[in-house]
Amino acid sequence: MNQSLTPEILLRAYGLGIFPMAESRDNPEIHWVDPKRRGVFPLDGFHISRSLAKHILTASYRVSVNEAFSEVVAGCADRAETWINAEITALYTALHQMGHAHSLEVWEGEALIGGVYGVTLGAAFFGESMFSRQTNASKTALAYLLHRLRAGGFQLFDTQFLTDHLASLGAVEIPRAEYQRRLALAHQGDASFSPVGYQPLPSSVVSSSAG
Repeated sequence: MNQSLTPEILLRAYGLGIFPMAESRDNPEIHWVDPKRRGVFPLDGFHISRSLAKHILTASYRVSVNEAFSEVVAGCADRAETWINAEITALYTALHQMGHAHSLEVWEGEALIGGVYGVTLGAAFFGESMFSRQTNASKTALAYLLHRLRAGGFQLFDTQFLTDHLASLGAVEIPRAEYQRRLALAHQGDASFSPVGYQPLPSSVVSSSAG
């Protein structure tokens, strides 16, 4: 079955509101997922705590985009249980090469300490996974990601599922029908993951987030 799964089919699936997952790192089978309730991040609803704000404003780190896509995917898969198998990795790498998958990285010196990656289609961003190797690294990545999506004109940030961690940061859950409505509108829109002249400052990332 997986022999016929291509990046183009994957993009069409996202446009229909479904996404692929593997049962585990070593399981070659991939199945499609269409949750009855969908996690989404309101683009103006990131909850930033005082401690995270202080970290973003004062910590020694660097944020980049699309500098280490493969390393971010590997970081997201580097856990005891993961849905990212070899074929998933290859498919999203192909989407990245086509310009439809992007990563945002957080560095401390030369070390990659956190990151997030996802797929873009029209004005929709489909968040796939994130990882953190230091306190606040993934939260910092999300803060910068939300800021970038707003600046680029995105209308929908899909998180697939709602976890307690994402809910604490402002993500919410909506019914499938409402998600499909929002997806249809965003799919027809136009957005850029790298808007011209966009250079985010830590102060702007903090000030633009909901408290």
